[in-house]
Amino acid sequence: MQNQKLPCVLINSFEEPYCVNEDHVADLKKRLNFVTMQEFLENKTHFGPKIQAIYIWGGKPVIDKELLQSLPTLKIIVNSGAGLDHLDLNLIASFGVKLANTPHAVTNSTADMGMALLLASARRILEGNEVATSPDTKSFSINWMGQEVTGSTLGIIGMGKIGYKIAQRAKAFEMKILYHNRNRRKVEEEQAVGAHYCEKLDELLQQSDFVMLVLSLTPQTHKLIGKRELGLMKPTAILINIGRGQLVDQDALVEALQTGIIKAAGLDVTYPEPLPRSHPLLKLKNVILTPHIGSATHQSRRLMMENMVESLLAALSGLSIPNEVNLK
Repeated sequence: MQNQKLPCVLINSFEEPYCVNEDHVADLKKRLNFVTMQEFLENKTHFGPKIQAIYIWGGKPVIDKELLQSLPTLKIIVNSGAGLDHLDLNLIASFGVKLANTPHAVTNSTADMGMALLLASARRILEGNEVATSPDTKSFSINWMGQEVTGSTLGIIGMGKIGYKIAQRAKAFEMKILYHNRNRRKVEEEQAVGAHYCEKLDELLQQSDFVMLVLSLTPQTHKLIGKRELGLMKPTAILINIGRGQLVDQDALVEALQTGIIKAAGLDVTYPEPLPRSHPLLKLKNVILTPHIGSATHQSRRLMMENMVESLLAALSGLSIPNEVNLK
């Protein structure tokens, strides 16, 4: 522990792989007094009553009933990112603990990632790099083709903050934009990006050249894209997932990619993460996989940290909490 006058906050670790960003440590220690999970577990009696907040980075530490019972003065949990599927919201609420996340900090970086995967998959960038750098390459085939992005149709499933940012980017590529969302956006918002609402998911799947998943994982969205949905897509279509791995039935996706039901996929998320090294998705040339790096820019991660600290300090001061999650 550092300065005893600073708020006492539980974190997972200062060591990889689930540690606080090293670029943030110096600034964080000026404002917060950290206790690692290892320190806490070695001396629960001493640290338990002192810890007022939990700082979740990269999904760690794991929040369970036993931990919450050990922290009698806990007031708030601050979570990096927008997704909350790793947290039991009812459990947290039952202990009277507040929760805040960082939905605004990740919008631009994650939208950029979605477009990067779309472009890379469409133009077969990774395959092209292999051809260009292979020691066996003697010439380039003039008939080595990719998919056209400009003028194509993008179907966005989940038109929240990130989905709308993607639509703004897609408009610059002169793409026709379809979207499916729990709630339709305002007409003026649709008109600003040229987006057309599809009340039925099937309609979007049948018409889109690219289908991008940008929604949260809930019981209703678990395996939203399965064998039937993939079968509705064009054989030239590309699936992009920047939401959560469990939004897609991965076995059905493997089959669709192997048999030409769809053309390709770009996945920043899978289930589990990382995939077992023998998983068939790792062996397919028409798949681009990245290690859940949608928000992984220096700018976005620093903004996440600042948002988390702001919410944490507000809660401990009895002030209105920015980005508080409604647990009711």
